[in-house]
Amino acid sequence: MALKIYTKTGDLGKTSLIGGTKVSKSHLRIESYGTIDELNSYIGLVSDYIIDEHTKTILKEIQDRLFTVGSSLACDPDKEPSMKIPDLKETDIVLLENEIDKMNEVLAPMKFFILPGGHIAVSTAHVARCVCRRAERLCVNMQEHELFVDPLVIKYINRLSDYLFVLARYIGHLLNVPEVAWKPRTD
Repeated sequence: MALKIYTKTGDLGKTSLIGGTKVSKSHLRIESYGTIDELNSYIGLVSDYIIDEHTKTILKEIQDRLFTVGSSLACDPDKEPSMKIPDLKETDIVLLENEIDKMNEVLAPMKFFILPGGHIAVSTAHVARCVCRRAERLCVNMQEHELFVDPLVIKYINRLSDYLFVLARYIGHLLNVPEVAWKPRTD
């Protein structure tokens, strides 16, 4: 028999962390890993809009790492040492940095702020970047409220937002979409 998608256990506004601890669905930890889930969905959408196979492969790797991040955030930190959940590694961050460097090799240097847009794939990458920044803010907020978050999670999310910014530019480059410079009103 297949598992049912609904359990009815959350009908009163509570959910369980990995490890069984019950918390409110509005808990900062839930908000954090929910935002990671949202980010993962947007990265899937970015991948659906592009044709570059190398980038699709990297995005699939990022999606896998985001499941790792979500697992880390969804875990009761008091019970985590006794559980086997996947973990991030410094090499995951190095991968993002290497990809940023490769894309920057073919991109013109930035001389102005860029308005998101020009193509749906570019815009979607910028939306993913914004969701990533929100996830980062939520994780930092957890830290500030003395809720454990692995420092490598924050570092990874920070680097991922940089990657997504450069990716948006790179997608525009591949599609020959001109970048739109922000021209601030000065009068």
